[in-house]
Amino acid sequence: MEQIDILMATYNGETYVKEQIESILQQTHTNFRLIISDDASTDNTKKILREFEQKDNRIKVYYQEENMGYVKNFEFLLKKVENELYALADQDDIWLPNKIEKSLANMKENDSDLVFCDLILIDEKGDKIADSFWKNKKLNKKIKKDKKCEGLRLNNYITGCTILSKKEFLPYILPIPKNSKYLIHDYWIAIVVSLKGKISYLKEPYVKYRQHESNQVGYKMKSKELKSLEKIRNLFIDVKIDHFTLLQEHPELFDEKQRKENGEALKYFKSLKEIKTINFKNWYLFYKMYHYETFTYFLANFIILNMPKIAKIIYRKG
Repeated sequence: MEQIDILMATYNGETYVKEQIESILQQTHTNFRLIISDDASTDNTKKILREFEQKDNRIKVYYQEENMGYVKNFEFLLKKVENELYALADQDDIWLPNKIEKSLANMKENDSDLVFCDLILIDEKGDKIADSFWKNKKLNKKIKKDKKCEGLRLNNYITGCTILSKKEFLPYILPIPKNSKYLIHDYWIAIVVSLKGKISYLKEPYVKYRQHESNQVGYKMKSKELKSLEKIRNLFIDVKIDHFTLLQEHPELFDEKQRKENGEALKYFKSLKEIKTINFKNWYLFYKMYHYETFTYFLANFIILNMPKIAKIIYRKG
């Protein structure tokens, strides 16, 4: 039975971390190390972790003296991986008992290098919000259509807390880029493995994904907090410019065709900053990037990005 390193970054997680650790300890696949890095918590998280560490020798906890932030904290954990397989875990979710078992079986069946799965959405109390995160976010068709995960270069659809992956790709992943505001550790892992290996997925949910006000990284889009369509559009463009700038800074990950596509995408999103009325330039480039999306998402994004005045009339958001 393969031993797996499960990586959990914690910070002021006293409310939920006990339930999450218990769900991991109850996995049907029992051969694992649970490696936890606490990012200088100021609540009772450290006390809870020490109690678990004393009870189960599979648990190893590192207590950081200064707060590093969740990205650096996960990078610290990735450097501690010793086994051939590792999984990422958030402090506030709940794993279904066969999460690791099913992920491992899928990896073997598909000869893949990274496996991810759907999630059940729950609230602060653990009550169900939605049976499927993918259905809730309309990701099902996109995930099924994007068989080679080429669409990951534009938008992420792999939730980090569901990932089981192979250690052999860590030399390409580490260090995690620090100069991106939006492309964080789990998305970076997914992109790198999609370029260097093979990704498969489980359409069933094996994680209860908790949504609450103190989520450091959640599924709620920042754009929903913005009141005007113009601000939403500008945020979206800024995210893509940040994204493709980072990809351009790592040409070693891409082949010649992909490097060219990344450069064209960066130029395209920068050009959108100047568009005030209607733009039909680079229509084919837009299609190449967005054809994995649903038609509704495809059309809405084209209108918002390339026809801002018309979009304002249609959507009446500002």
